[in-house]
Amino acid sequence: MLLRVVREDYVRHGGSLTNPAFVALAVYRFGRWAIERRNPAARWISRKLYGATNLFVANTTKVWIRRQVSLGDDFHIIHAEGSLSIHPDAVIGKRVGVMHNVTIGTNMGAGAPVIGDDVFVGVNSTILGSIRIGDRVRIAANTAVTTNVPDDSIVVGSPAKIYRRLTPFSRGHDARQVEVLP
Repeated sequence: MLLRVVREDYVRHGGSLTNPAFVALAVYRFGRWAIERRNPAARWISRKLYGATNLFVANTTKVWIRRQVSLGDDFHIIHAEGSLSIHPDAVIGKRVGVMHNVTIGTNMGAGAPVIGDDVFVGVNSTILGSIRIGDRVRIAANTAVTTNVPDDSIVVGSPAKIYRRLTPFSRGHDARQVEVLP
């Protein structure tokens, strides 16, 4: 299971062992695997190995994904040249893509974001607080999101303005079909 998921991450991130996104995700996957060990000695050793490796990798790649984060399948860090920080309590759905310089975390209070499936988060964006980002949402570059976002929406600006799509996202649909939400 672990090797299959790491292999998928490897392919998704360009098939390079030196890709910072792949390296950070491989360490995250190992950390998730480590906390699932039933044998106390194996769990202790693997957790210590994860801790040391994660400390080095997170500070080298600037991609901070703690093993407590819940990542769905096909998570994609599109550019890892900047930083990525994800709060340990965040829950991220399937097929989510994030650009560089993204923060997913708390807003000086309890709770972290829950992000749905098929979401894209643009460069320099922040998603803060105990909020829910719906499925098939597109968050534009330089956007600060601090409120819930419904499914099939586009979020732009700081403070964020939410535009609901008139049709669901799919290939062949015109991206300009939007409706401003109150």
